[in-house]
Amino acid sequence: MTLPPIPSTAPERRQVLLELLATRAYRHGQFTLASGRSSDHYVNCKPVSLSGHGLALLAMALLEQVEEGAAAVAGLTLGADPLVSGVAMAAAQAGLPLDALIVRKQAKGHGTGAWLEGPLPAAGSRITVLEDVVTTGGSSLKAVEQLREAGYVVERVVTIVDRQEGGLEAMTAAGLELRSLFLLEEIAAAAQTLQG
Repeated sequence: MTLPPIPSTAPERRQVLLELLATRAYRHGQFTLASGRSSDHYVNCKPVSLSGHGLALLAMALLEQVEEGAAAVAGLTLGADPLVSGVAMAAAQAGLPLDALIVRKQAKGHGTGAWLEGPLPAAGSRITVLEDVVTTGGSSLKAVEQLREAGYVVERVVTIVDRQEGGLEAMTAAGLELRSLFLLEEIAAAAQTLQG
């Protein structure tokens, strides 16, 4: 089986991504989220972000949202691991200097005790945080906190899906801009249409 080619325009790539997320990442039912909340909607982007085709599409879309002048993209392990790696590779292919950092959920228990993994930029560098799904914003804010404590400037978080459950407000309160590739309502509507 051969994969379809990656579309050449951003709107076409966005449509393909929307369909992938609606069919592979979205489920309707009764779920308990990482935030502890109950929901009728569940979004797990990993079946898309861990597929070569899906990651290629996501990396291009996310790269377009990274702040100008950013030295790196970073995110909290595990959801952001493929995203930061994919975006760093897409940037390299486009001739842009952009590295990837992974923020641990707790400090490394041995060696340097580091919170951050990857080629660390100079203190004061600008970093864009990447996230797969934002609900309340807790995971993103934890990553931002560690990066800011390490001396980096973080002003933007880019997520694949905003579940529209308070994450935007939490980001704004923390002095952050939240950019979303998709809103939950778009994914849910596409899933309903595709299931027809």
